[in-house]
Amino acid sequence: MQVRRVLPLLVAAGISLAVAACGSDSGSGNGSGTTKSSAANGKFSGAAPGEGKKGGHLTALAAGDVDYADPGQTYYAFGYMIHYAVNRGLYSYGPGDIAKPRPDIADGEPQISSDQKTITVKLKKGIKFAPPVNREITSKDIKYGFERAFSAHVPSPYATVYFKDIVGAPTKPAEIKDIPGIETPDDSTIIFKLKTPSAALVSQALAMPISTPVPQEYAKPFDAKTPSTYDQYVAFTGPYMYKNDSSGKLVGRQPGRSIELVRNPNWDAKTDYRPAYLDSVTIEEGNDDAVSSARRVLKGSAIVQGDGTTPAPVIKQALSRNKDQIAFIPGGGYRMIAMNSSIKPFDNINVRKAVVAASDRTALQLTRGGTSAGDLATHFLPPAFPGFDEAGGTKGTGADFLANPRGDMALAKKYMLAAKKQDPSLPIDANGMWTGTDKLLMVASNADPGKKTGEVAQAQFQKLGIKVNFRTAPQDTLYTKFCNVPKAQVVICPNVGFFHDFNDPQSLLDPVFNGKNILQANNSNWSQLNVPAINDAMTKAAVLPAGPERDKAWGKIDDMVTEQAPAIPYLWDKIPTVEAPDVRGVVNQYSTSWDLSFSSLK
Repeated sequence: MQVRRVLPLLVAAGISLAVAACGSDSGSGNGSGTTKSSAANGKFSGAAPGEGKKGGHLTALAAGDVDYADPGQTYYAFGYMIHYAVNRGLYSYGPGDIAKPRPDIADGEPQISSDQKTITVKLKKGIKFAPPVNREITSKDIKYGFERAFSAHVPSPYATVYFKDIVGAPTKPAEIKDIPGIETPDDSTIIFKLKTPSAALVSQALAMPISTPVPQEYAKPFDAKTPSTYDQYVAFTGPYMYKNDSSGKLVGRQPGRSIELVRNPNWDAKTDYRPAYLDSVTIEEGNDDAVSSARRVLKGSAIVQGDGTTPAPVIKQALSRNKDQIAFIPGGGYRMIAMNSSIKPFDNINVRKAVVAASDRTALQLTRGGTSAGDLATHFLPPAFPGFDEAGGTKGTGADFLANPRGDMALAKKYMLAAKKQDPSLPIDANGMWTGTDKLLMVASNADPGKKTGEVAQAQFQKLGIKVNFRTAPQDTLYTKFCNVPKAQVVICPNVGFFHDFNDPQSLLDPVFNGKNILQANNSNWSQLNVPAINDAMTKAAVLPAGPERDKAWGKIDDMVTEQAPAIPYLWDKIPTVEAPDVRGVVNQYSTSWDLSFSSLK
């Protein structure tokens, strides 16, 4: 999905991410111990992040490219898979980290003032940028990373969602400007001043790519353009880097073809928790036939799955013959078929409810692998996640249009007739069928299982007579050119969903359903839902302290969103992914993918 984040993100896809376990029995929060977990038909979640073998080259097979190499813009699960191998932020999630991230560039936990309005972070020394920058990072590099992410040149999809409370933060993307609420009293200290007592939320979000340092003197010429061309010249800080030339140009990235990751010669293992066993990694793109590529992984050597998820036929094969080569990663998110509520006929809530009522959500679940790929969703917040029980648990809101997972055509037609009564101009006949002749644009992934999901989704709309213009695109293009761009006028996005950005219900609902977060680029509110009562409820809930009151408030917001029927929710994920028999793959629940900095060859 885009998931993420867009599921693949994804982050989210992608995809852009991964905490709460659907039947998981994952290891301890410090990354030690076993990561075996319980799937519907197997018990696998990758190798434990213990000692691996140093050296060797790994290949990851992908259908498409990452969304962005630029840390200010990436928000897709596959992008996160690469990002956290080549970049470092203030905090980050290692394998097994669930409740909270680890200090990365930060030298310890964030220091939060008693009034919850100031966050102070100290930085480690000795962390340097890769060539051609080559100097030690400072707090000013992190400050600039934030400032550029609020600009029109580098449209971050979440800066104004999680960091809008920073004093002086822009409310709308414009030029890159100083944010006075981000202070750098010395090279090893960064301070965030907040307008409201929201430090608990903001400090969690510091694990996102926005806290990646960006050298202003190097990036400024690229950032002067709209969009910024820094995406082609990123200065990395992680154990790996995109292969580049003397100017910094990422010659190792050939969009649609490949990405070459090599060791960062300036990386100092003494400052990092990542073991980084591998010598190099190749991302081989263009593997549109997901069944073929997944089977190639199972039979191959030194290969893992890259973007997307393992298609249903290969899940079945792996569970019967290759159990040690498949991992199920608890997604901590949801998949859905999004309907654009700003475009007719989905600006009518009763039409949206009719589509959800008619939908066979079990058929949609089967396109991802059935129960082995996740539980059938009845709303958005997933099991074992804060706010899930408060949102009705497995039952959800009890909405009649979600009551029958196989679909209820009689109820669907009642909602269509209600829409006709509400708006007599709608082309709906006396039987509750849509009679309009215009085809609604749906853009799906060109590779399975996303393509299959799109095809099944198309059939759900056609049950009511709604005609669909079905198009496909590579996974990265699906988001960056179509579903994430409102002006593209995509009416139905069947391959979207969202993984949490951190272990809080706001991270799953605010970016996707708050009308104030609709962006002209990198937009994650695919349904363009803009209901004032929901927006206001999110504003109030955002400042509540962690605990029962906050969970109750966001559970109620989940109910409010579900009742608006902005999408067909159909899956709470366990992300399946495969590896070759000679790979010791370690999964990262945050990026919902193989962790390239912990995986190794046997």
